[in-house]
Amino acid sequence: MKIAIIGTGRMGKALLKTFNQSYPDSILFSSRSKQKAQEVIQALGLPLEAVSMEEALKADIIIPTLWFSDLLPWLGENEEQLKGKIIIDITNPFNAAFDDFTTAYGTSSAEEVQKTVPQSIVVGAFKNTYFVVFDQPLLQGLKSDLYVTSDNEQALDRVIEALKPLPFRVLNAGSLKNNRTIERMTLLSGELARKAGTYPRVSFNLWGLEHEGL
Repeated sequence: MKIAIIGTGRMGKALLKTFNQSYPDSILFSSRSKQKAQEVIQALGLPLEAVSMEEALKADIIIPTLWFSDLLPWLGENEEQLKGKIIIDITNPFNAAFDDFTTAYGTSSAEEVQKTVPQSIVVGAFKNTYFVVFDQPLLQGLKSDLYVTSDNEQALDRVIEALKPLPFRVLNAGSLKNNRTIERMTLLSGELARKAGTYPRVSFNLWGLEHEGL
């Protein structure tokens, strides 16, 4: 199984470091600039070589780390290559001020991604996990929860199994429509963290769950 991470921003770097620890031989890393992707790899001190976008899109699971406003056009441009692929959507449709959404109330970025590439299989994950949490996913004795969603049960199970080696508590969070709640909870958690002076080191842990993969 090959997992492609696309994008050299903060989440791209965080995901690359984390996935490389569990899947050092299965990770492909790319961006719109292969040179920039290689510079990121070198800066992180990882024994990898950046790949072209064309090669990255051949992976089994693809994780684009673009902003939501940039993601939909990118998906449209690559719709043919993405057919049949599992796409992990990590985006939140925040506005520029990070105090509201750019999507209507009755939808989510994950659902909009699925509409854009209907012949791909969209799985939502990492939406509630700010980039700094990857460096310390265990805080005050609690693991950061990782909510995974999809309308395709087989893909949902496959991604959950793939994410279990990562240092998070991985939870089956149901269908894509549940991202309407997850994305808004993420916005609220950011607001609360700013008030507490801990932003962006904030994530979720739902008390009372004894098992992963529920």
